[in-house]
Amino acid sequence: MKQNSIDTLININRKRLYLKLEIIYPNRPIIIFLHDSLGCVKLWRYLPEQLAKATQCNILIYDRLGYGNSDPMPTYERPVNYLELEADLLNELLQQLNIDQAILFGHSDGGSIALLTASKYPDNIKAVICEAAHIYVEDVTLQGIYSAIEAYKNTDLPQRLQKYHGDKVDYLFKAWTETWTRSDFKNWNIEHFLQGISCPLLFIQGECDEYSTLEQVEKTIAQVKGRAEKYIIQDIGHTPHKEVPDLVLNATKNFIESL
Repeated sequence: MKQNSIDTLININRKRLYLKLEIIYPNRPIIIFLHDSLGCVKLWRYLPEQLAKATQCNILIYDRLGYGNSDPMPTYERPVNYLELEADLLNELLQQLNIDQAILFGHSDGGSIALLTASKYPDNIKAVICEAAHIYVEDVTLQGIYSAIEAYKNTDLPQRLQKYHGDKVDYLFKAWTETWTRSDFKNWNIEHFLQGISCPLLFIQGECDEYSTLEQVEKTIAQVKGRAEKYIIQDIGHTPHKEVPDLVLNATKNFIESL
């Protein structure tokens, strides 16, 4: 792939996804950033460019369907396996862009998608950095979501999200909250995929994550086949890359340099 910078919409399964691709360092890996359940390209802020410079890697950031500048979701109703389907879509995107040996950096939902992609398509993935990923539903997860629902009703959260997602905000918020609080989602669990992960893995988690316990970390690194390490940050919540960006940047840089 030649040196270039692309800021565009790309067709995947007849839907347009917004992406930003920067190929600055020839013959170097591409780090792919996978956002959380309320995130988008813009909400990664400066981390992708900083990590690219620090590691001499290239970057790909994209908005999932229904987020940011991508097309709207056809419905906010999601199947229980929607994160697996997102992993399949990511693989299609990688194939369309002729990307292999990618390094995945996923936060929350994006972290779960990174784990699933590395399990289902191991030949295409060089390494995984997952931050605050979920492999099953915990009580604290639901408590955090119910708190977010209250904030959506009683604060300016909708307006703040609208800045990034426009008129798609209500749909994407319902897609997240109504899916995770549904009775049939309570038993969602992707632990059986973990043994399929053979690439190196770094799991980053805030010790005070309001959506999960450290069991998510321990059970993940215990079950993957490849080299796995954890980075637990004290007094930090669900978004370490925003709360302590320098610590996350340094840990991620060291991990990538060790590959």
